[in-house]
Amino acid sequence: MSKNGNLVPIHPDNARKQDWVVLLEASTIVGSPRDRLRVALTSRERKVRKKFKLFGKAEYFLEIDGYDPRIHALYFCPQLYKYDNDKLVPLEGDEIGRLMVQALQSGASERKPWYEPMDKLPEEPVVTGVVQMELDSVVVNMPPRTPPASKAKSPA
Repeated sequence: MSKNGNLVPIHPDNARKQDWVVLLEASTIVGSPRDRLRVALTSRERKVRKKFKLFGKAEYFLEIDGYDPRIHALYFCPQLYKYDNDKLVPLEGDEIGRLMVQALQSGASERKPWYEPMDKLPEEPVVTGVVQMELDSVVVNMPPRTPPASKAKSPA
């Protein structure tokens, strides 16, 4: 662990690209109704650390405050776009995060919202779903936005 955050190992290709960083959190929502996943962080800004192993081989790490492998899964996503009045408009981070949650919801492991102290990394990741990465183009239909319950108007 570094002074500012936890170091998460990443592939060298992800260290160089400016893709969206999407951090998903699993099994932290209690009560009913309950989703297995939620978006904990979306950002294009990143702190990449490089460490050298024996014989000069570099390892890359992403510094993320509060990262915990027991509840977090890290993904990288390129900039996505949607059609708006026949124009392509870039999706914002929260929209990309919601799409990732929607795609990976079924692959999230069902766990209790508490866990034992950690001596080693968990054997299974919190999300085991696979997202197809080799796509030429993707057409995404955004789920309709529902207003929060507190702002929804009740019939009078």
